[in-house]
Amino acid sequence: MSTSYKILLFLHIASVVAAFGPMLAAPLTAAQARKDGDERRVVGYFAANNRKVHMPALGLAGLFGIGLIFSSDDVWEFSQTWVSLSFLVWFALCGVVSGMIMPAERAFAAGDQAAERKVALGGQIATVLFLVILYLMIFKPGA
Repeated sequence: MSTSYKILLFLHIASVVAAFGPMLAAPLTAAQARKDGDERRVVGYFAANNRKVHMPALGLAGLFGIGLIFSSDDVWEFSQTWVSLSFLVWFALCGVVSGMIMPAERAFAAGDQAAERKVALGGQIATVLFLVILYLMIFKPGA
């Protein structure tokens, strides 16, 4: 592995942690905020953080992944099944986060109680998509 590959791998993993780490804590934080009667404000913070930190990190994770493929010295190819499926699922995940979760979080923070269900559903879909990508990255079917 070249130094550039190692740097891209580091950046790829760091961006994945930044994009998905909060996904694990958000349901617990929201549940605590619900008990305290302050859930809308906390979800407003989630919405702001998604726009400023998590969605950009998700985008960077994909870009660094592309860089890894280019710098892999032909070990990994775009034509490999796991790479193609990873990109497909990554695009779907970006769509769920930007098109479902983020608008629903903003609506819920603004007082739309019906949006709470969309936030939860979007989070569940994003979790499944994340686990699919994680599987593809670890087991590399078709490599």
